[in-house]
Amino acid sequence: MSIGLDAAKADLARLLGVLDVTYDRFLATSSAAGGLRMTVHGLVYDMTVKAGQEAALGAGARIIHATAGKLSDFDLADIERANPNLIMLAGGTDFGDREVAVYNAQRLLLLSVASPVIYCGNIQNHGIVKEMFDKAGRKLYITENVYPRLDELNVEPVRRLIHQAFEENITNAAGMENIRKIVDGTIMPTPGAVMEAAAILRDIAGDLVVIDIGGATTDIHSVTDGDEDVAAIQTTPEPVAKRTVEGDLGLYVSAQSLANLAGISIENLLPPIPSTPAELALAAEMAEHAGKIAMMRHVGHFRHSYNPKGRQTHAVGKDLTAVKYLVATGGALTRLPAAREIMEKFAKINTNSSILFPKVDNLKILTDRSYIMASLGVLSREYPTEARALVEKYVKE
Repeated sequence: MSIGLDAAKADLARLLGVLDVTYDRFLATSSAAGGLRMTVHGLVYDMTVKAGQEAALGAGARIIHATAGKLSDFDLADIERANPNLIMLAGGTDFGDREVAVYNAQRLLLLSVASPVIYCGNIQNHGIVKEMFDKAGRKLYITENVYPRLDELNVEPVRRLIHQAFEENITNAAGMENIRKIVDGTIMPTPGAVMEAAAILRDIAGDLVVIDIGGATTDIHSVTDGDEDVAAIQTTPEPVAKRTVEGDLGLYVSAQSLANLAGISIENLLPPIPSTPAELALAAEMAEHAGKIAMMRHVGHFRHSYNPKGRQTHAVGKDLTAVKYLVATGGALTRLPAAREIMEKFAKINTNSSILFPKVDNLKILTDRSYIMASLGVLSREYPTEARALVEKYVKE
């Protein structure tokens, strides 16, 4: 890790035309060791588990395992194999079910992996869960309930705590032992930092969707309240800031799975940085498919049901109809020559108005031209005014 940071400092010094770079604070984002890997455990999948997943994904985590109900021996074995960086324990609305979350806390203490646990379930269990973990000498974080009442999400307190836990425990990851010798400020998961920058940009410009196509994944971040009329027929609550990550839609690590989904025949995998005309053309084609598939997985849709009163229309999933901007970030959409054309195609995916997405030609396109949204997201934690000014300056049409 220090080799990469030292190389980055040397490169910055070269670009500035100085011998060395000095600084007062060193902040960082990190996806080292596979990023922030989490498991999520709750009571009901469509309620507390889903709420926990939304919080974890928005914080920049990669969900590697999730369970609903009481943890079985099989579940514990799956968690052992996954060896997560953090474990999230939810379950029960406030003053609702207590038994399952307490039972699962007891089961998690049987694990041989020493992953810290974040408890964000029924507030009535705070005392007993803390006592259990204190007696066992295991690391526990406690915060507000991620699903305090029926049909109410409360993801922001959990997201903030995930960032805190990540920062406090990142040095336990392989190869990260010396990180604190160099980085003396905030450390955030890279996707979580992109979400922070997206929230800043939304405050400046309006509701938006950020598309980040990388070598291993395609991430979609949306920040919008949606439309009031759509909210009136929505079946489940959605967070204002939502992230989805697609591990089968990368241009390098997961290129073969993306090619299979897109129906593209590839003889040779793309290099990490395509350079020849043929490589650039293939990368553009792959990026277009990755973005479209990821967007269709992220966006909600209308669903119809029938009863004695006739056909009823419901909205399912994330409502993006109020979005004004599509924002390009990530290597592909900030570096490929065809990036603008690809983004314009993304803006026109709603050809029949069946999805909760703006109508064709109703979107403006912004680009993170210097590929610094993640850097500005982490900067905002300690220097919010400066981060906002840089977002305005560098993320443009």
